[in-house]
Amino acid sequence: MLANSLKRSGWTVGRIVAGLAMVAVGMAVTSDAWSDVVRIARKDEEASHILLVPVVFAWLFWVRRRRLRHCKPGASFLGPLLVLAGWMLYSIGDLRLIHYFWYGGAVMLAVGCLVTVCGKDLLIKFIPAFLSLAFLVPVPGRLRQRIAVPMENACAVATQKTMDVLGAPVDRSGNVITINGVPVGIYEACNGLRMVFTLVLVSYGFAFGTPLRNYLRVLILVASPISAILCNVLRLIPTVWVFGHASSNRAAAFHDVAGWVMLIVSFLLLMGLIRLLRWSLLPVSRYTLAYD
Repeated sequence: MLANSLKRSGWTVGRIVAGLAMVAVGMAVTSDAWSDVVRIARKDEEASHILLVPVVFAWLFWVRRRRLRHCKPGASFLGPLLVLAGWMLYSIGDLRLIHYFWYGGAVMLAVGCLVTVCGKDLLIKFIPAFLSLAFLVPVPGRLRQRIAVPMENACAVATQKTMDVLGAPVDRSGNVITINGVPVGIYEACNGLRMVFTLVLVSYGFAFGTPLRNYLRVLILVASPISAILCNVLRLIPTVWVFGHASSNRAAAFHDVAGWVMLIVSFLLLMGLIRLLRWSLLPVSRYTLAYD
């Protein structure tokens, strides 16, 4: 039934193939930026959330697939405008070494190529999916450092105070916690920044991939970094203890595994928040995403 509706709306295999081909051309023109994004996502653990972006985009598009019946395909001036704007950003970023312009321009140009062939309705009705592509842009190093340094200090202080309360006294000097004579540095790998970016992306996918009211979507997005930071402190407490009472290899392995476990826990906390709101009889859900 959906396939027949799409045919009646003007969607053909040829148009879809042409749209994807245009995207491929746009990505080929800016291939240096795209290859750099892939390299960063694979090599830099702090940017590993980029690998999840295609999954989130596909999910947000799939749950709204019925909207295609209300999207009239056709040429649109918005597409070339996006291509032009993307090319300008890409060129300025390349010339001035502004990396987020360079990456962002490449993403915008690819979206513009698709809109040029498939029409502006596709962009408008699937805007949550297209906005998720912003996560493809690697976070600039300066911005990441500005966020990371305060998080390192906060996590070190919170971990020390919590362990003192639990009866496992430790010494702290800056971002270094010493337990049982073993110094444990709370640096970039332990500050929770990786969890924050990943959880915000996953939370965005959940918020806009589920028929929720807009106030709850905003609440989920605001709460996701707070949840990630809280769970990171919970991870650091046993991690510091293991570093002080086990070999460094075992402690490092525990640290990595605990990071993924806490990511799941932080997401479950957000799910629990929704259940709590439902239990309190607050309006939470919408009936459908078809026109959301």
